[in-house]
Amino acid sequence: MPFIDFQSNLPASSFPEDFVVRLSSCAAAALGKPEDRMNVVVKPGVQMLIGGSCSPCAMLSVSAIGVTDTADKNKEHSAKIFEFLTKELHLTEDRIVIQFHALQPHQVGKKGTVMSFL
Repeated sequence: MPFIDFQSNLPASSFPEDFVVRLSSCAAAALGKPEDRMNVVVKPGVQMLIGGSCSPCAMLSVSAIGVTDTADKNKEHSAKIFEFLTKELHLTEDRIVIQFHALQPHQVGKKGTVMSFL
């Protein structure tokens, strides 16, 4: 049950209409998770700065159970997600930052309980 939180200072008009769906598909494929388990938020037009510059940029936070817990895994995820974002948004890699967060099943609530019990 991955969580994708994407923020950018690009205006909403810079994003394809189906961007949230395509980002979800990309992240699901990169993480090896089913698309029906994805949770994605896209926030355009955010005031933000990366590396001391407010030039067009984006930040992505990926939180997931069991697939974001090693450098080797995250290196692979990062490459796939960067490829998608640079192509879709015409940003250079130095204007995108990704954070990976490893979640434990007890840290994700669903259906009135936590994933540990589902």
